[in-house]
Amino acid sequence: MAQTETAPGCRPVQTHDDILPRYGGTAIADLLAYHNLKTPLREHARPELLIGACMDHRISLRIPPDFAYLVRVGGANLRGLDFHLSVAVAFGGVRAICLIGHDECAMVGMSARRDAFVHGLVENGGWCPRDARNHFRAHAPHLDIGDAVGFVRSEAVRLSRRYPRIVFAPLYYALEDRLLYQIEW
Repeated sequence: MAQTETAPGCRPVQTHDDILPRYGGTAIADLLAYHNLKTPLREHARPELLIGACMDHRISLRIPPDFAYLVRVGGANLRGLDFHLSVAVAFGGVRAICLIGHDECAMVGMSARRDAFVHGLVENGGWCPRDARNHFRAHAPHLDIGDAVGFVRSEAVRLSRRYPRIVFAPLYYALEDRLLYQIEW
């Protein structure tokens, strides 16, 4: 398995021994094994994991049915969605959550791309320029994630404080090789 060049602090998973000990016996270890190691998919009676991933169409995870709740939003930014996570924990019994960032994410540096955003909404969405600028001004500062690795790492820290009994994993999806990498934290 060829390893791609990834961001600093990202660890590859090329064997079961590469999975960090903190994830041993959890659905996070299963996700890494299913996706990276092509472990045979097994049946799951209910979701064991919540995956927060970017909505980017290039991210495709190899997971079995009924294995995970999947929340896909720009930049894997789950800020403001804590109640949704709480539902999966309270009613779904989820005990592990992973946040998956990736390279070439459109949410990185979003604040600097106002003109392209406004142009796209006007041309593709039929918005008037003033409304598109106001929309951007209202949301972009809160949704710009900075860098993908740092963002999912900081979100894992924030959420682990809020949900102390849940195992969190910040992960990185490399578009070049389509593999998941563990982010050290």
